[in-house]
This record gives sequence, structure tokens and C-alpha cells, in this order.
Amino acid sequence: MNLIETPYLLTEKEKHIQKVLKLDNVFISNIQLKIGEEIPEHDSKKEVIIAVRKGAVAFMVEGEEVIVTEENVLHMDPLEMHSLKAVEDTDLLVIQVTP
Repeated sequence: MNLIETPYLLTEKEKHIQKVLKLDNVFISNIQLKIGEEIPEHDSKKEVIIAVRKGAVAFMVEGEEVIVTEENVLHMDPLEMHSLKAVEDTDLLVIQVTP
């Protein structure tokens, strides 16, 4: 067992990205954004799962906007182009899985 701390740091600084865990086929990172902060369009060669721990973030995935909150989870296939913008101060986990 490995319990990994991911403290909420938005009060200390803006846009925080931190590696949380790397295994053979899984990479998890923590992203914290203040309202209005964005990450420009990009893709991933891996499957991506987004789990919001706090707040809300607007994802533009292949031209379609979806709002991801604590009440849902976003799954993206490899190579889907996406960008994101924090609708509220947001703390989320990005889980990348090698297909």
C-alpha cells in the first residue's frame, strides 16, 4: 500500500501541476487551477481519465465542450484533441492509461 498526499495548494500559487504516481501502464498527475486559468489544446497517446476532486472545469474535446465536476468523470480516447479552462478554482486528477 502507498498513500500519496496531494495537498490543495491554490491559495499559495497559481496553476500547479504535480506528478502523483507512475506505474508500468498508468501515470497520475494532479492539476490545480484558479478560476479562468487554461491549459492549451493538446492530445495524449494514452487513454485519459479526468476526476475532479474540487471545483469545475470546462473541457473542449474534439470541438465539444463538457463541464467536469465532482459529480462526473471524463474519459478520452488516445489522440483526442482537448483543452481545458477552470470554471471555478479546481483540483483534478489526470489518470493516463497505456492501452
